[in-house]
Amino acid sequence: MDSGTLLGENIWRSGGHAVNAERVNYFEDSLGYLCRPVEKGPFPEIVVIHWWWGLNSNIHAISGRLASHGYTCLAVDLFNGHIAAGTERAKELSGSLDPVWAIENMQSAVAFLRIEHNAQKIASIGWCFGGGQSMKLALSGEKLDATIIYYGNAQTNHSGLSAIKWPVLGIFGQDDAISVQKVREFERQLIGLKIPNEIIIYSKAGHAFADPSNPAFAPTQARDAWEKTLEFLRGKL
Repeated sequence: MDSGTLLGENIWRSGGHAVNAERVNYFEDSLGYLCRPVEKGPFPEIVVIHWWWGLNSNIHAISGRLASHGYTCLAVDLFNGHIAAGTERAKELSGSLDPVWAIENMQSAVAFLRIEHNAQKIASIGWCFGGGQSMKLALSGEKLDATIIYYGNAQTNHSGLSAIKWPVLGIFGQDDAISVQKVREFERQLIGLKIPNEIIIYSKAGHAFADPSNPAFAPTQARDAWEKTLEFLRGKL
């Protein structure tokens, strides 16, 4: 599998499955990156949603490592093949995204996994921009089995969150612009709605602390978050 070079790759521990990867057309002209164990499944499925840099080689590699733990992973492309080389381009790409089209894109990824791979259980995971999109997918009415957000927008709208009927894992940094107060309110709303959840706030960690290309990359916290992600997926899928 040619998944690109993952910076900080020792953080993203691989599992015991050999993995194949390919590009697949899952929605309009969008080409996703599909990773799955080479042996015959079925396996639980994960929709992987990229950060604001786009579907780059780091997302390829992370998807491959997730797949090596026994999952079929489809990394979606919400930027139509565009990859940001810097923050200005990343802001432009994420800021110009049509939110309705983005939901349709992700829902098509779920449908692709259900139809083409006979998915019985599906989760979504995203980081930063992708974390927010993972939450939007959960709120869209699409039925999932688990939602994971890494420092995505912490929703606090009670009626909106009531659409979620499955477990949520939220991973945040204490020093992020997303305040601890807002994260705790997000947690309170989930608890009030009786939505199973695990909300983790890492000290000495800021925004995008699990992004190995970020100067604020926090390897100890990122490694622990990865282990908790794997544990959550094992328990929910």
